[in-house]
Amino acid sequence: MRTLLKEEFDEYKKCLDEPMHHGIRINTLKISVEDFMKLSPFHLKKIPWCENGFYYDDKTDKPSKHPYYYAGLYYIQEPSAMTPASVLPVSKGDRVLDLCAAPGGKSTELAAKLGRTGILVSNDISASRAKALLKNLEVFGVPNSLIISEAPYKLADRFHEYFDKILIDAPCSGEGMFRKSQSMITAWENNKNQLFVDIQRDILKYIVDMLKPGGKIVYSTCTFSPLENEQSVEYMLSLDARLSLCEFEKYALFDDGHPEWSLSGNEELKKCARIWPHKVDGEGHFVCLVKKDGICDNSGNFGNYRMKKVKLSVEALEFLKRLGNKFDTSRIEMSDDKLYYIPESFPDVKGMRILRCGLFLGENKKNRFEPSQSLAMTLTKDDFDNVIDIACDDIRVMKYLKGETIEATGKDGWALVLVDGYPLGWGKLNQGILKNKYLPGWRLM
Repeated sequence: MRTLLKEEFDEYKKCLDEPMHHGIRINTLKISVEDFMKLSPFHLKKIPWCENGFYYDDKTDKPSKHPYYYAGLYYIQEPSAMTPASVLPVSKGDRVLDLCAAPGGKSTELAAKLGRTGILVSNDISASRAKALLKNLEVFGVPNSLIISEAPYKLADRFHEYFDKILIDAPCSGEGMFRKSQSMITAWENNKNQLFVDIQRDILKYIVDMLKPGGKIVYSTCTFSPLENEQSVEYMLSLDARLSLCEFEKYALFDDGHPEWSLSGNEELKKCARIWPHKVDGEGHFVCLVKKDGICDNSGNFGNYRMKKVKLSVEALEFLKRLGNKFDTSRIEMSDDKLYYIPESFPDVKGMRILRCGLFLGENKKNRFEPSQSLAMTLTKDDFDNVIDIACDDIRVMKYLKGETIEATGKDGWALVLVDGYPLGWGKLNQGILKNKYLPGWRLM
């Protein structure tokens, strides 16, 4: 670092002894930034490089304990880490891959950009980490995600030139995490850079094949190492003559990439961005945007999911009618009495390690249908015919999030519980008493 930063090294070293910065990113899939600011109980300051990102003071505000967090109105994320997803130019209807997606910070933003259109394939090779990814996408109310746990080479076998946009926040040596976690320092001391360089190169050689002509990749890391940044980008560009670096809007205090730290001295590497923790209020990141030239034939493996015909129970059909025919019943599948809604855009996924395909709607039980937590999180207050809307400062909200029974008024039967107009989950009302159906694994402890 002293060699890289020269006269700036002392400033960098000093900043590592300062407290880290904390941020939240508003879920624009559920609420606009303007509407959230009207509701916000926090003291927020705009993050200049992310339209829906804000700093908060962790000494006075505890967003992870607030009901709005459980309603999926925002994601808690380190400010620098908001950059990669904000840089990737996702359009409605795109097929998007987040390759190293857990725990879901970047996937949730990509989903918000898609706006319930197209498909988001969120992958993490670690099945245990992918479980956290699944929860975060469900909290955010994402109905069009395919959550899988596969190695890159298996994805490449299935998805040749398939994706419009790909994000790789690559495994790295993680200097940008030093203030956050002592364990990252220990990991760096044990592994250094070369272990991660090898992992990155192995990922990149498969990723390039999955990007369709005309598509774009964001490659990012939270390391400052040229081996893992400029030189990994250099390696990626060498894999296909159609690849080139793109310009993107950089915040004024971002640094350019450094061609002099590469092997080739390619001046195009200046189009990359380096985020230094002694320059901005963030832990640091590296980001670049790459395009594959050409025009893609979209007639390939897209939208050819093999639907299995199912006969829905009377109870399931009656419940779905209460949602105003929001779901096309011909797109519903059943597995072990669980119902899933498969969007039309989904590809054939047979043989893959899948954690979630489409939206989990609920489960058939004996003589009844129980709607899922994930379904509740995709709805709005106008989607269901029986809602219980509770103000965030009402003690019943916290009791509900803890799984307790609460008093409420409304029609007997299934009710959608809201906080200030935004869904939290289900309950079953009987003569003014709401039996709590909030998912046990999500409950506030």
